[in-house]
Amino acid sequence: MKEQINITKEKMTKCLNALGNEFASIRAGRANPAVLDKVNVDYYGAPTPVNQMAAVSVAEARILVIQPWDKSSLKLIEKAILASDIGITPTNDGTAIRLVFPQLTEDRRKELCKTIKKYGEEAKVTIRNIRRDCMDKFKTMKKNSEITEDDMKDCEKKVQDLTDKYCADIDKSVAEKEKEIMSI
Repeated sequence: MKEQINITKEKMTKCLNALGNEFASIRAGRANPAVLDKVNVDYYGAPTPVNQMAAVSVAEARILVIQPWDKSSLKLIEKAILASDIGITPTNDGTAIRLVFPQLTEDRRKELCKTIKKYGEEAKVTIRNIRRDCMDKFKTMKKNSEITEDDMKDCEKKVQDLTDKYCADIDKSVAEKEKEIMSI
């Protein structure tokens, strides 16, 4: 039983971490190297993440500088950024690529907030599905007489408490990210 609860907790933690990664890739008007995490460059026939083939640094609050270790890959990186859904046109000066993040308009901020809420809701649904799977396992164990009725009730309460905690954490993360986007 404890093992099942620990597995459930681990899955919920992974869900929360995935939400954090999703939030990191949302462009909030500030230069953030995480926006390049999903950009892959076709480098010698293999899709390679930008951060594995170049030094990515924040030059100023709204400027990201990408300096490839292999200068011949400069055009490939530029092409991959243009093909991605980042929405920023790269500037190539022959040695490095600069991404200038424009200020967000009020409409774009509101749109991003809606996206953030959608991601938060999806994460909550995932948490609830994890809870349901765990509860089903406990019911099966009860049916097979592996645990008693009291044990099952205790486990259900623990899993529900975990679910409530993680849903509250998700709400907190969503509120923080919305605040960050609206305060620019």
